[in-house]
Amino acid sequence: MIKYIPIKIRLISKARKEPYFLFYKVLGFYPKKIEFYQLAVQHKSVSIPTEHGHLLSNERLEFLGDAVLNSVVTDILYRRYEHQREGFLTNTRSKIVKRDSLNQLAVEIGLDKLVKVTKYVNSHTNNNIYGNALEALLGAIYLDYGYKKCKVFVKQRLFENFINLDEVAENEVNFKSKLLEWCQKNKYELEFLLIKDTLGNANKHVFHSRLIIDSKTICEAAGSSKKESQQHASQIALDMIQSNPKLIQELKVELIDTIIESAKTEDINI
Repeated sequence: MIKYIPIKIRLISKARKEPYFLFYKVLGFYPKKIEFYQLAVQHKSVSIPTEHGHLLSNERLEFLGDAVLNSVVTDILYRRYEHQREGFLTNTRSKIVKRDSLNQLAVEIGLDKLVKVTKYVNSHTNNNIYGNALEALLGAIYLDYGYKKCKVFVKQRLFENFINLDEVAENEVNFKSKLLEWCQKNKYELEFLLIKDTLGNANKHVFHSRLIIDSKTICEAAGSSKKESQQHASQIALDMIQSNPKLIQELKVELIDTIIESAKTEDINI
């Protein structure tokens, strides 16, 4: 509580009360160095000239905030989805930090009302202004409080209120559905077998599934649920097929060759 006393003292000043409170409504906490946050909402169209002739806007903070946001989201996804592969994490992060999502989030938390932009810039057609300001805001938080505060802000202010991570992850790519569609198109039979159920860290169940196409084992994968293990296996299979479109035909040829060789061996033994 002691560390917040200087901030509360500043709020006693009527001249400073309003800007601190406005940013508090967006952030969920009071800024220590409000100048960072004021710069974060300063669009380049209303740049402030310095004594050295430079023009100050939120572009540098946006650059910093972009890196911070990517790092924080990566951190959160990595810890939350411990059994997911790199491709899944990358795709999910891209969906969260894409420009449309950031623009919407900025409006949801009320940041758009604080952005300073000239009337000659149409904020409706140039709505990236708000997403850029959100990144700049992350840069301001980083400079003011550090990385941990940025992570808390993203988790508590953005994710818990406006982003359902599991829903984003589920809708990101349904690999099993895509593989099933591919098999139906090529008249292949797709099958999943649950081969084992083990206990992993913290006594959490780990399910292992085998993916079979036209009686040929393609791959095996694990997950925290049967459904997740099948998704992982489907993603692996799709990667294999993408790198080698003739994979199934080749496997069929191998299977036929194996049967022929087996028949020859039986004839010789007879």
